[in-house]
Amino acid sequence: MSSRTPSGQVRPSGERAVARHGWAHALVTVVGALLAMAVVSALGLWAAGAADLPDGAFAPVVAATVVTAVGGTVRLSGNAGDLADTQADLTVIPLSVTLTGALVIAWGFLRPLRHRAVAGTAELAGWAARVAALWLLALIGVTLAARHTFDISLGDDALGDLGDLFGASPRIGFTTDVPLSVFVGVVWLAGVLVLALLVSRRAPLPGGLLRFQTSVRPAAYAMVALLLAYVVLGVVIALVVAATRGRAAETFAVILLGLPNLVWPALTVGMGATWTGRVEGPFGLPMPHVLDEVLRTPDISELNLRTLSERDGRVWWLLVAAVVLLLAAAFVMAARSPARVRAWQHALHMAVALALTVFMICLVGRVSAHYGLSVLGIGDLGGGLAGELFLRPRLWGAVGLAVPWGLVTGFAGALLARHVRRRGQVRPDEPA
Repeated sequence: MSSRTPSGQVRPSGERAVARHGWAHALVTVVGALLAMAVVSALGLWAAGAADLPDGAFAPVVAATVVTAVGGTVRLSGNAGDLADTQADLTVIPLSVTLTGALVIAWGFLRPLRHRAVAGTAELAGWAARVAALWLLALIGVTLAARHTFDISLGDDALGDLGDLFGASPRIGFTTDVPLSVFVGVVWLAGVLVLALLVSRRAPLPGGLLRFQTSVRPAAYAMVALLLAYVVLGVVIALVVAATRGRAAETFAVILLGLPNLVWPALTVGMGATWTGRVEGPFGLPMPHVLDEVLRTPDISELNLRTLSERDGRVWWLLVAAVVLLLAAAFVMAARSPARVRAWQHALHMAVALALTVFMICLVGRVSAHYGLSVLGIGDLGGGLAGELFLRPRLWGAVGLAVPWGLVTGFAGALLARHVRRRGQVRPDEPA
């Protein structure tokens, strides 16, 4: 049988109608993603105490958090009267907010495309362009809203008296680099849409890209599942800690703003990677106390299994978690692959996918912050205000470790999946 299109052309039997994905659905996708990111940001900042920021700064700070979550740039500036100056910088991506936006956008983008095997390049490009156009407009609005200036109290001690004497009342402001933030935000969106197409088994691909399904889609799905598994495990641990040790507000702030900032680097540490960092002054990282102890030293410290285990032997559970979850990811990858893929091919696919995943974690997991007050050219007067922190990976060492981990777990996962029925596999008692 055949059917006719609205234009009167005959559609061959069995061909599905083109999915309806117009501007209305694109608007729902974009607005839904931004609202979800804003709600998560607001709740996390509220739990962290940001609702008490002066001069109505809360809403602009929420907007700035959304901007940084998609890779945008927020610039800090400040002054403290005619005789004083403040210096501040902050580089961190609130990955909980990033993950929320990515999941909502991916769901909205894939929903009209489900239950189809193939889609034309023009159709996919047109649907992505609608989402991107509305995302661009929304992102411009958010970046313009992410700017504010407010006063910081020096307290009632000698430092506060010094500030009053010199008229040095610190003011901190932040604004966004609109062109750069919008550009990076659109690139981020493109990455999310491409990854969504790669991960989803039901999402259609252009005919010319179907040959990549065997090697790319199972590996991409396994890596996303691995990262989400670490987030779920982190949520469970955080809730247990909040229930047994108190400080629930601080714990929920970490969950809502930066849980992946902790658990994804923990994956690399469990694999043997090293991060370097330092914590000085009033700043602190939202992490277990043992990590803060390792980093709060006069010199730059190393953060790895050895240095952490010297203070708390339970850190070796990171190695156990890495082994178990990487094997599980490799098993899932093999189970979703066609039966014709050999074990050594699974190992190569896992190695490449894991190396790319670790590379991404190292790029987005960096943290740095600094704040200081100077009067009459005397820098960083202290008084509990000046401080610095940073955390960064040894990038190529971490990526290099991911390759053998991927080879071993990929091969083992393929062996574990031998008895799982997969696409293209015919059982001995069935006709070929």
